[in-house]
Amino acid sequence: MIRYICRGLKVFCFYLSVLSLCRLVFCLWLQEYWGAGTGAGELVTALWLGTRLSIQTAGVLVLLTMVPAGIVTAFSRRLGQGAERLLSWLVLSVTSILFVASFPYYRQFHSRFHQLLFNAGNDDMYALLVSLVQEFNLPLRLAGALLLGYGLWRLMYVMLGSFSASEADGRTRRVMGVSYREAAAPGSFGGFLRFRHGSWCRGVILAAVLYVLGRLVIFGGSWGWETALEWENVGVTNDAFMNEAILDDYQAIYRGYRMNNRLLACNGLNFTAEQIKNLAAARAGLPPDSDNLDDYLRRSAGGAAIAKPKQIFLLVSESYANWPLLDKYADLHIAEGMRRLIAEPDTDYCPAMLPNGASTISALTGVVTGLADANLYLTTMPESFGAPYITALAPQMERLGYETAFWYAGPATWERIGAFTRAQGFQHFYGRGDMPESAEGSVWGCDDEYLYDQVLKEVSPDRESFNVIMNASNHSPYSVDVAGKGFDEEAVRRVLPKEVQGDEWLLRELGHYWYADREMARLVAALKEHYPECLIMIVGDHADRYNIDKTPSMYERYAVPFIVTGKGVHKGILLPDSAGSQIDIGPTLIELIAPKGFEYYAVGASLSRDNRQGVNYGFWITRDFIGEADRVPLEPVQIEGSQGRGFDQAALQRYIDTVRSVSWWRPKYGPVLDERLLEGR
Repeated sequence: MIRYICRGLKVFCFYLSVLSLCRLVFCLWLQEYWGAGTGAGELVTALWLGTRLSIQTAGVLVLLTMVPAGIVTAFSRRLGQGAERLLSWLVLSVTSILFVASFPYYRQFHSRFHQLLFNAGNDDMYALLVSLVQEFNLPLRLAGALLLGYGLWRLMYVMLGSFSASEADGRTRRVMGVSYREAAAPGSFGGFLRFRHGSWCRGVILAAVLYVLGRLVIFGGSWGWETALEWENVGVTNDAFMNEAILDDYQAIYRGYRMNNRLLACNGLNFTAEQIKNLAAARAGLPPDSDNLDDYLRRSAGGAAIAKPKQIFLLVSESYANWPLLDKYADLHIAEGMRRLIAEPDTDYCPAMLPNGASTISALTGVVTGLADANLYLTTMPESFGAPYITALAPQMERLGYETAFWYAGPATWERIGAFTRAQGFQHFYGRGDMPESAEGSVWGCDDEYLYDQVLKEVSPDRESFNVIMNASNHSPYSVDVAGKGFDEEAVRRVLPKEVQGDEWLLRELGHYWYADREMARLVAALKEHYPECLIMIVGDHADRYNIDKTPSMYERYAVPFIVTGKGVHKGILLPDSAGSQIDIGPTLIELIAPKGFEYYAVGASLSRDNRQGVNYGFWITRDFIGEADRVPLEPVQIEGSQGRGFDQAALQRYIDTVRSVSWWRPKYGPVLDERLLEGR
């Protein structure tokens, strides 16, 4: 037994060494993501804290390896040895696969594995697999990871054999092709615990070692809970990359698992019914005397700012970030279509806009339901399919006389988007199956030009209609032949910083941004020609997919543009200091076109009347500042080039709490504010 435990300690040391080495390689290989001023000091801190945290991971992995093998050994020594080798091979293979996958994952999301990993089950798995094969060379990476895992496995047993080399009279066996030394003769060193004073001494020392190691494993490399390290408190450096690197891949997955469980259980929010009532009432300017939450969401339109448009088009553009529209990136010439549109006299533009979440589905649920991302996955909730939420946009547009349609370049089954939008009040849904068979595209949907052609073909100029359009081309695997469509890759390469001029994948991404921008500009021109009385709104679904700067500012990383154009629109139709998020699009639209006194329901507010702030799943924004919504007190970061106008931080904190709490309670518990509904949650 003592010999087996000692062997387990050696396996623990090997696992910990592998995890620590993986962290070091990860940090050095992705050095371009280090923040300015980050150096050896931060690296050493990350490696030290990471190794301490990985003590916990290594301990769990050793238990998964040695405990089952030990149970089998009790019945058959030979089978137990085989079980140990099989389990250790599985552990090292999985570790290698995660290590290899962590590099493209970080490049894509600027994060170790996180909550989005657990949303993959709601995605189109076939499309996801094809994207992984085409964009990330899945077969080659997987083969390399398995080869690495096998090499580590062989190395471990070579080292285990060398550890036992001094044990006299041991017998050599071969199991699964690996040699190892068996039992040592009595009185030999025996892995550092051979003492003349008898087994009781060995037992005491071993018990002490196991006690110390056990505490370190339980408390994440610390002696007690007061100083325990875990994924929530370990990010103490000033560099975002280093804070992510502290987590090994298993700890990162555990973080994602915990966050996903909070999402599913809604434990990420902690508001009482009374708190929500007071927050919602204050936001509505009403006394908190009703237990019906909808009373505080009721709005009355102030009167149309433009003549009622005959057709309305809301274009939600895949990965259309705001940063290419900034003057500092004008030389790239990848956003010329929207630049020219923004300069037109019948167009206004808000650059201080946040997406509802980090993914396309979060953006669409925000637009469709008017609810902020509040730790609920609305497309999986039965309540979302029973009836439209009171704040849903389509039914309110229908009351204004519009026929409602949702156009999507991809399949209706993706995230159940077809069923979801119809359940939320859209009268029509058009997806990939409604596009011409000849339409080119990727597994995620047809190319933008084919989607837009279908919209122009099907939308009647004689009927009042409200159309939400979601494109898909600016998305991995980035399969559009952008060079064949006129993208000048070499011209873009020449104006890129020298350190990224050789980044062919970045050029491919920028080419697809250029394509999305060009096709949107063409669509807007065609819409204005075919439907001269139309109103058009454009918003990016999310940013945070690619930037030229490896460590972009918070604003450049997350902000999306919001553009309004069409008949009656003029400069200044949006507030000069307007800001918002995607839940504010519905109220903005209604306040632009609805007659005075029109009753509607919304969590957000109009950018044309009174909205000067936005909030989403993790951030807030004003025209001049941006920050993390979970920081208390708020820590504003001035947006580069802004005027730096101050704001009421306490009022913004109340706004954040109101939007989040209402968007959490209303879809989960309904309109009744009753504390008893929270019992047992």
